[in-house]
Amino acid sequence: MADASKANPQGVERLGYLGLGLMGTPMTRRLLKAGHQVTVWNRSEGKVAPLAEAGARRAVTPRDLLTNSDIAFMCVTDAAAVEEVIFGPEGLAAAPGAGKLVVDFSSIHPDAARDLAKRLKAANGAGWIDAPVSGGTKGAEEGTLAIMAGGEADEIERVRPYVQAMARRFTHMGPTGAGQTTKLCNQVIVGCAMAVLAEAARLAVNAGIDANRLPEALAGGFADSIPLQLFVPRMVQGVHSPPLGHIATMLKDLDTVADVAQATSTPVPMATLAGQLFRLAKAARGAEADALEIYKLSAAER
Repeated sequence: MADASKANPQGVERLGYLGLGLMGTPMTRRLLKAGHQVTVWNRSEGKVAPLAEAGARRAVTPRDLLTNSDIAFMCVTDAAAVEEVIFGPEGLAAAPGAGKLVVDFSSIHPDAARDLAKRLKAANGAGWIDAPVSGGTKGAEEGTLAIMAGGEADEIERVRPYVQAMARRFTHMGPTGAGQTTKLCNQVIVGCAMAVLAEAARLAVNAGIDANRLPEALAGGFADSIPLQLFVPRMVQGVHSPPLGHIATMLKDLDTVADVAQATSTPVPMATLAGQLFRLAKAARGAEADALEIYKLSAAER
């Protein structure tokens, strides 16, 4: 923690969190529960109030947040939202940044992460870690997230104690952008799993067996997995609130997979098919619907 002492002579890191959505709110609550000082900011004030009541400090702008933080965590919708938080009016780039770190939990294109990191460093000297997360809202609430990171090794170690208050696993995958690339690999697996599990569950229902018992019946076999145990009951029982993730978010990630695959001459036929199924789900169910509503695409009309 030598670097932390240089950034903050008192040796106590002041934390900030920007973006208090499905993931940001429970992640911030875990930081507060661990006893950390956390300043928060969100575009809509309604999401700030509950965290302020729990002990968080309010920031008026992103600039204000970074001015009063040593490490700023962020989880927003997409690269455009990240750009706005950093370089928009009163953004993070307008605050003094020397010795400070921005840790982006958002899922964005690896090229965007590298570009943003370079521009922020030039603007105010702040460091950057791209650290997308996996585990959904359940993992955020329980502190069991898997977080994959790209950045400098010493900076990864500096933030590790705080990240581990929010996650079970925090893996340094390489330089800036490596975390985002690893998340794309994750989304290939998760997106395809959602599509395949929806197919298996629908087959069970249409063939007259109890799809709710699939997780029990397949537990311990080669088909067993966390997605099987978590997703299938929610699909079959129609449990979509709170959503594990939005259709639009999964589609965004799978579209990014397709882009990176094209740039690297990588065949991704399964991920491409999953992407098209989620595009259909977006048209049928809406962008903000739970991604598990992909199961409803195959429902018989009544």
